[in-house]
Amino acid sequence: MDGNNAGKCPVMHGAITTGEASVTDWWPKTLNLDILHQHDSKTNPMGAGFNYRDAVKSLDVEALKKDMVALLTDSQDWWPADWGHYGGLMIRLAWHSAGSYRLADGRGGGGAGNIRFAPLNSWPDNGNLDKARRLLWPLKKKYGNKISWADLILLAGTMAYESMGLKTFGFSFGREDIWHPEKDTYWGAEREWLAPSENRYDNLDDPSTLENPLAAVHMGLIYVNPEGVNGKPDPLKTAAQVRETFARMAMNDEETAALTCGGHTVGKAHGNGDAGALGAEPEGAEIENQGFGWINPNMGGKASNAVTSGIEGAWTTNPTKWDMGYLELLFGYDWELTKSPAGANQWKPVNIKEEHLPADPSDPSKKAMLVMTDADMAMKMDPTYRAICEKFLADPAYFADTFARAWFKLTHRDLGPKTRYIGPDAPQEDLIWQDPIPAGSTGYDVDAVKAKIAASGLSVADMVSTAWDSARTFRQSDLRGGANGARIRLAPQKDWEGNEPDRLSRVLSVLEPIAAETGASVADVIVLAGNVGVEQAAKAAGFDVTVPFAPGRGDASEDMTDAAAFEVLEPKADGFRNWLKADYAVTAEELLLDRAQLLGLTASEMTVLIGGMRAMGTNHGGSKYGVFTDRAGVLTNDFFVNLTDMNYRWVPVENGVYEIRDRKTDAVKFTASRVDLVFGSNSILRAYAEVYAQDDNAEKFVADFVATWIKVMNADRFDLN
Repeated sequence: MDGNNAGKCPVMHGAITTGEASVTDWWPKTLNLDILHQHDSKTNPMGAGFNYRDAVKSLDVEALKKDMVALLTDSQDWWPADWGHYGGLMIRLAWHSAGSYRLADGRGGGGAGNIRFAPLNSWPDNGNLDKARRLLWPLKKKYGNKISWADLILLAGTMAYESMGLKTFGFSFGREDIWHPEKDTYWGAEREWLAPSENRYDNLDDPSTLENPLAAVHMGLIYVNPEGVNGKPDPLKTAAQVRETFARMAMNDEETAALTCGGHTVGKAHGNGDAGALGAEPEGAEIENQGFGWINPNMGGKASNAVTSGIEGAWTTNPTKWDMGYLELLFGYDWELTKSPAGANQWKPVNIKEEHLPADPSDPSKKAMLVMTDADMAMKMDPTYRAICEKFLADPAYFADTFARAWFKLTHRDLGPKTRYIGPDAPQEDLIWQDPIPAGSTGYDVDAVKAKIAASGLSVADMVSTAWDSARTFRQSDLRGGANGARIRLAPQKDWEGNEPDRLSRVLSVLEPIAAETGASVADVIVLAGNVGVEQAAKAAGFDVTVPFAPGRGDASEDMTDAAAFEVLEPKADGFRNWLKADYAVTAEELLLDRAQLLGLTASEMTVLIGGMRAMGTNHGGSKYGVFTDRAGVLTNDFFVNLTDMNYRWVPVENGVYEIRDRKTDAVKFTASRVDLVFGSNSILRAYAEVYAQDDNAEKFVADFVATWIKVMNADRFDLN
């Protein structure tokens, strides 16, 4: 026996040889495809036959809500509740679950319960939320498969507000849990928690220069540093960061002010002790801690001894009651800088009246000091926020309604359109941020529409490209975009460079009259045109296929479209159409992966789509990069055949352009981009490419392309999915 190997675990834990290096550690240029398979079915314990959205419809909602309200005031010795009420803790859990959402790519948010996993479960800003999840466990255990963690966490925050007197706007169930960390989501390049903000800004004095798609100012925070920019109090500078951060989370100034004021109307911050004495975060804790992190050796069973953010104190006199206390105190007193017991910068009122002091969270016979953070002071000192807050102060009903709506938006932003809402408390009102779409017709003659399209004179490339451009905006991250609604014909999408406005206008001028003549929606006709193009290309290749189609898409109007909110869906690159708007810090193939993941594609689906799109000649601007065929417009596997043909060699030219040359004659046969070549250079993608290049897989290629095409076209058909 080799003594050097005695006692070592035989499992490699991500290593490719001895040691702990991963493939990308050894070869950093390797394209990491993990993001396309991060929620593989192997991680899901529920089995293929389980459908959560069906299961939750049988939930006894009223019983769960009753149990939730009871739980909120059932203080446990192992984690005592502030003032005997867990409302503030549950609101923070829900808020920090939903608050990781960012508008730029739709990732983050509370829609999948990902706060249960690293890195979010161990972010510094999420300190002690592990206790909130454990407090909810009896309810999850009791109601089981009928309630997901994602729904339960956000319901807990909503019910906490209701239990403290707020009339909430509503709540919808329907969020399906993930079962594995979203470890490939980009949260920033830093390798240090709470690293200085300069790491993610081009200019710290200009918050708009915050690196995209990030929204938080530090690695490990949800929003801004509560002590001030880089921990230095300056309410006006903090206000600028608050404005940018919340805008990147889809909130305007009024919603931002409402959430700040309403969020701090209840609960407290925790910093009454030595932050340095806390144990490791959940992912770094010892095994006997069983997933508990930030263990406080000095808590002594008292809620008042907790340490989380380091800031200490409640914002209001009655921290378990929804009232106007926050605004009355913020504007009723002058505030001065001070330090918490944990050493954090915070603000305290000058000459506070005894009757305005809250009770100690552990001992109601004692009084505690009020607190404001730098972000709170921003609400008072920034002119725009101040005017909004003064309006709230003058009209409590307006404040409550504005906050309730903003809270609903915060907790439902990534749940998708209203048609996906489930449960008796789902609101009926249409909200512009839900991207409403009217119901479409299903009563028209689909074959007649297809016949008109086929006779229209549009090319395969015209039809397929337009349908693709309409559908490719879909993001599985927050269920926005897609072909339904036909917003490609509206501002801003009709003018996007990636949509080739002149070509788009020409194609729509043909398809829109067909929709008007037949009673079909424009959205349906656009997709049908793409299907017709695929069928024609397949037939030219010798395969008689019918692309399945389900009518019923509607056409959104300008009044239903928040144009500014759709700007973030504009593609800056689309590898499927071999288009790159400009040079970026990441490679073109990495941008392709990002687009594929947002579309919900696997690596093999991405591969077959690329091959088919190239063969049909759908490149942006009609470029010939990657069109490895003499039969453009025909759905052949020529892309893969020629990519893998060793009779050719690849020669770099310039600016990411390559030539394929005949090895014998050195004649240029084709040209290519990096996106094209990665399917031959990456070992995993080449394995897929070789499958489709085989002589016996031409039919499989067509069948797989059609199946993947349908998946993209129907990605936003939640009535079907």
